[in-house]
Amino acid sequence: MQPAQPPPFDGKAFVSTLTSSPGVYRHFDAAGDLLYVGKAGNLKKRVGSYFLKPRMEPRIAAMVAQIARVEITVTRTEGEALLLESQLIKSLKPRYNILLRDDKSYPYIYLSGGEDYPRLAFHRGAKNLPGRYFGPYPSTYAVRESLSLMQKLFKVRQCEDSYFRNRSRPCLQHQIGRCTAPCVQLISIDDYRSDVRHAEMFLEGRSNAVIDELAKAMEQASKALQFERAAKLRDQVAALRQLQAQHHVHGASADMDVIACRIEAGMACISVLFFRNGISLGTRDFFPRLPLDAEPADVLTQFIAQYYLDRPVPRELILGETLVDQQILAELLTEHAGRAVELKSSVRGDRAQFLQMAERNAQASLTARLASRQTLGTRFDDLQKVLELAAPPRRIECFDISHTMGELTVASCVVFGPEGPEKSHYRRFNIAGITPGDDYAAMHQALARRFRKVAEGEGVCPDVLLIDGGSGQVAQALDVLKELGVSGIEVVGVAKGPGRRAGEETLVLADSGHELHPGSSSPALHLVAAVRDEAHRFAISGHRKRREKARERSVLEDVPGIGARRRSALLKAFGGMQGVESAGIEELMQVKGIDRGLAERIYASLHG
Repeated sequence: MQPAQPPPFDGKAFVSTLTSSPGVYRHFDAAGDLLYVGKAGNLKKRVGSYFLKPRMEPRIAAMVAQIARVEITVTRTEGEALLLESQLIKSLKPRYNILLRDDKSYPYIYLSGGEDYPRLAFHRGAKNLPGRYFGPYPSTYAVRESLSLMQKLFKVRQCEDSYFRNRSRPCLQHQIGRCTAPCVQLISIDDYRSDVRHAEMFLEGRSNAVIDELAKAMEQASKALQFERAAKLRDQVAALRQLQAQHHVHGASADMDVIACRIEAGMACISVLFFRNGISLGTRDFFPRLPLDAEPADVLTQFIAQYYLDRPVPRELILGETLVDQQILAELLTEHAGRAVELKSSVRGDRAQFLQMAERNAQASLTARLASRQTLGTRFDDLQKVLELAAPPRRIECFDISHTMGELTVASCVVFGPEGPEKSHYRRFNIAGITPGDDYAAMHQALARRFRKVAEGEGVCPDVLLIDGGSGQVAQALDVLKELGVSGIEVVGVAKGPGRRAGEETLVLADSGHELHPGSSSPALHLVAAVRDEAHRFAISGHRKRREKARERSVLEDVPGIGARRRSALLKAFGGMQGVESAGIEELMQVKGIDRGLAERIYASLHG
């Protein structure tokens, strides 16, 4: 006897119980999966529109047919409802909502704190270090360009602390006039702090104040007959004024973002032009997940709510569409920023030209993305035919190994789907406990770590698993999957062809052992090569980072009782690591803070 089916959801009866207060509603299907999150100024009226209207748009009708439960949260104001809606969409990712897919954190310029000689650096990630963060910037390029300008203008150091503390003479940056060599005290702490303060003012957008201060200091130096200092200040003022002339954008306010949206063939592109301190920082494009029948104004509303409510917001947002909730959004952003924020959709003059530029960028990027998706779809379909799969693969994973003479081996795993690389799913594995240079053991360990979670019921299985290598590497993959009891994955080796030329790769089928030679004109091979090359790039970059980190590490860091201060004192006393290694126990004891016991430990660590 089959269990009785639950009665269908009675939307009209549910609406009759609702309040007219503002709030957020959530639609669920019979399986308990979240379909949609929405906000309302009047819950009774808004939720009722789903169940009381005789005719609805196809997208809405398809969703309403699946509703089995509705939950509501009452808020005090419509603004609170908009904020809660944005937070729920970002965290729960409902199927029918517009979702901004932007997992990557934005880069900042970081100025360290709590030091006599602070450093400027590129930063991405959690902002938990002492100091100040300037940004966010739209791209890595914008940060790098800004840091390069800061080196020329203010000569504040940008080197790593480990490098800075271990210098015994000025580096190349000082020799080419981009650093004042605080590592060897060629500049006083007070003068360096003055440079740092001017750099902060410049990054805050107060470049005119910096120029005024430097001009005043130049006059004072000239009156005091300090002509060399006056000449340096004159050159700095001239460089700042030249920079303003080159990078200032006529018609741009101090802080402004210009945002345009284009929708075509079920895909949306949002293009944002960033202006800070009257200077253009470049453009960034976003491609949010889009339900059917969405309008540009709806997409922009969700973009602004999801993007700006947890980031610094400029004083002006210039929009290509007038939004229904424009005033509510402006009030929320003003409260978030702690100052007035304006949303403008009807603009003229320079702002209208900037908006046209953003619209052209959005259309061009959308056209390119649609063309790329079409090409990618063709490649996935051809791969299905070549591998004789039942359906086009939805998820492809590829593994590769990188090391230098067996040193610090790193394995990479990259993931591709029908829309291209899924970088949030990329993984690296630091390989340990194997014979250096044993690529088979490295591949076995990486695959075991990846698929152990799948065997435990976690994670997602790929449809196709590409292994960079021939039959030996493929055998490792088969052994791992057999050991873990994982099945249903098409394992394919990608072996280099004769002469290692691109387009002549051989595909080794794990199940049958057959070799395929699709040829250089095969769309399937183009896809496989692109995935393989991305895995290779990701492995090499991970290995290089691991190698650089290992080489930056001082042997002294492993000696118990040696902290940063004593390590710095030792290196300064003996002029570097080579001097410390050649010193005897008695010589080591001459350094402040080093007693006999510690000197003996240092000597033993350095001489085995």
